[in-house]
Amino acid sequence: MALMTPEEFEVSLKRVKPRVFMNGKKVESVLDNRNTRTVVESNKASYAWAMDPRYERIMTCHSPLIDERVNRYTHVSRSIEDLVAKAQAGTFTAEHLGTCIYRCVGYDAFHSLAGTTWQMDQELGTEYHARFNEYLKMVQRKDLSVAGALTEPRGSRQKKALDWPDPYLSLKIVDRSKDGIVVRGAKINISGAFASHELVVLPQSSHSQEESDYSVAFAVPSDTEGITYICQYSPYSAERDQAENIYELGNPLFGQRETSMVVFDNVFVPWERVFHCGEHKYSGLLVTRFARTHRMTCGGTCKVGFMNQIVGACKLVQEYKGLQKVQHINEQLTEMVVLRETGRACGLAAAQMGKEEPPGSGVFLPDELMGNVAKLNICNAFWRTMALAGDIGGGLVVTMPSLKELKNPETRAYVEEFYSFGSDEPTENILKVHKLLQNWTAGQHGVGTWHGAGPVMAQKIMIQRVCDFAYEKELVKETLNLRDKQACESEKDDEKSKAKKIPVT
Repeated sequence: MALMTPEEFEVSLKRVKPRVFMNGKKVESVLDNRNTRTVVESNKASYAWAMDPRYERIMTCHSPLIDERVNRYTHVSRSIEDLVAKAQAGTFTAEHLGTCIYRCVGYDAFHSLAGTTWQMDQELGTEYHARFNEYLKMVQRKDLSVAGALTEPRGSRQKKALDWPDPYLSLKIVDRSKDGIVVRGAKINISGAFASHELVVLPQSSHSQEESDYSVAFAVPSDTEGITYICQYSPYSAERDQAENIYELGNPLFGQRETSMVVFDNVFVPWERVFHCGEHKYSGLLVTRFARTHRMTCGGTCKVGFMNQIVGACKLVQEYKGLQKVQHINEQLTEMVVLRETGRACGLAAAQMGKEEPPGSGVFLPDELMGNVAKLNICNAFWRTMALAGDIGGGLVVTMPSLKELKNPETRAYVEEFYSFGSDEPTENILKVHKLLQNWTAGQHGVGTWHGAGPVMAQKIMIQRVCDFAYEKELVKETLNLRDKQACESEKDDEKSKAKKIPVT
């Protein structure tokens, strides 16, 4: 099997030397830095699950490209069954990690590239699809972790890219040669790329012919010369830096979502890794096909997994405090379950209603309408779930003391007495569950959910584009036997003709 063990994954990262900065300092090793280490652990888990007989159906599948079993996160869906399994994997990884599986954006980018490169080859006579397949074979055989990058800084939205004072606010081709291309610019809000083997880059938006130098898609090793990662840093990052024991944190092993700005300073990309170069009419297709896939992921799969963690924590708090018979809390838990299952239903519907796109490519994408509905629905559902969790958790979610007080001889007895709520549960467990709720309700996942895979307005725009309401209108016309103007006028003429033929007495 083309599967790497978790131990082999960690060893492989020791050979990758990305240029990374965080909190004003260079990160000498992503394996040793406490914050970047969470990304390593998240990706490492995906390798462990693939080797576990209990989870291999979810985390692995057969690849027709290399005729071997591969990690699902290196696969391109070839059927409805693949899409459903993809959705199930998204929920499974999210509920066990409590944060991102950092391979998902690259996974979804594969789907966009597979179909669009096939279409370019058919319509333009290019060789992009063959290149992409060779690249994907390499990824599958080596079981590489691949991150994805689309979002860019960009300039004023009122101006075209060519009119921005800085032409590199969108990633741009600055040179072409017989050996490859050189690109300059940046991608922002990119999840976990510094702890991956590879980085797949897509354009963020459609482009005009004059902007064809911005129409570029490619793959590079994550430590390619000229690439710099400038990481996020938040109060949660500082807390992790200072923690004596990570199990005092809200998500001990896997942490918050870790992102970075990825700077491309005249980065060389050989032709065999270039999958789109100047064909501006196809940039929009790459973006929309990625979004179509990723919105199912973000909307109907991973956030369902997150909700499972939140619901579980709320149920434990209810039991710790003896509130099992309190009606409004039971109603709140029920509402969270309904929100969660609505999200799950949308995600599975997007998968079940998926189809080959483009026809003949062998690539299956989720249903575009349901994928966007899944993401739009989950934006509001997740905020509501966090609000309900905050109400059930109570003020302690944001006012709780450090768990270090349980080791402080001057405060331990007080904390154990007054935060036990008279239950038999160890106070340490009670505080840890509240800390987990703090991680969700006062952490970074709310805004991350809102903007990941595109903010709310992006889904509304796509839904408006997809819906032409022709089917719905025809239903009403058929029900009411509505006829067009020509038919009505013809009937009037017939009535007049009949009236003229009636004899007058």
